[in-house]
Amino acid sequence: MTSVVSIKNLTKTYENGFQALKGVDLEIAEGEILALLGPNGAGKTTLISIICGLVNPSSGTVLVGGYDVVRDFRRTRAMIGLVPQELTTDMFETVWNTVSFSRGVHGKKPNPALIESILKDLSLWSKKDNMLRELSGGMKRRVLIAKALAHEPQILFLDEPTAGVDVNLRREMWQVVEKLRENGVTIILTTHYIEEAEEIADRVGVINGGKLLLIEEKTALMQKLGRKQLRLELSEPLKSLPESLALYNLTLDDDGTALVHEYQGEEGQGSIASLLSALAAEDIHFRDLSTRQSSLEDIFVALVEEKAGEEA
Repeated sequence: MTSVVSIKNLTKTYENGFQALKGVDLEIAEGEILALLGPNGAGKTTLISIICGLVNPSSGTVLVGGYDVVRDFRRTRAMIGLVPQELTTDMFETVWNTVSFSRGVHGKKPNPALIESILKDLSLWSKKDNMLRELSGGMKRRVLIAKALAHEPQILFLDEPTAGVDVNLRREMWQVVEKLRENGVTIILTTHYIEEAEEIADRVGVINGGKLLLIEEKTALMQKLGRKQLRLELSEPLKSLPESLALYNLTLDDDGTALVHEYQGEEGQGSIASLLSALAAEDIHFRDLSTRQSSLEDIFVALVEEKAGEEA
């Protein structure tokens, strides 16, 4: 697929010496949903701010639609919609006027039908004449999304878009996101709700300490890095593991009533079949078994901890 955003060796060092980005390379495909995961201070917001032209890079290049975000700021900014973390809106303006004004700021002609459609999709239509100060935090967040969509951007950045939004409204937002993707909009989101990335993202990037630790298709990432766990509830408790089982990654519960076998997803089922045969040979029987696969959150935490350990 064609890259709509192309980032080469991007760095950012602030005046106080803090290095927020350290040689980031990233290609974002047209029409995909990319989730950027990372702890606070990892560099997510700085990266988004540079792509959107709000912050200048220290070195490196960022192209949006083939245009440089520094040299061709107006052209690239017109292609981008940004939903920031902060609730930056005029509290004494109405929802309708706020969203309509945002479209005009980007040089677009009035389009009441489009604004109506956006507000209805975000469950804001009944609040169109309310001033923003009258809305809940979740609704104010949705107004930010409506503002970002008003000029029909090709790329939409969502920086922690569902912070402070209840579960039902969050679901509604992701339905809108999926609809936008179907219409060809490229979506990049940062989130602390890792289950959202697991549910809707095509690819996942993990950023920490200003470095992009990895960027990979979500399914491939889960298969390659996700650990699987097989738990066997034993018919009779064991005092210790036989030596013949030392080859397997096994742990015995403290009370000896269960065996836990961990393996990488890419190892397949061969190790399990071999283990069950070995248990049968030792006359060890089980009454129940269950399996568990690492979630995206497990993978994220493990990657960040591994990186922190390398730098310690």
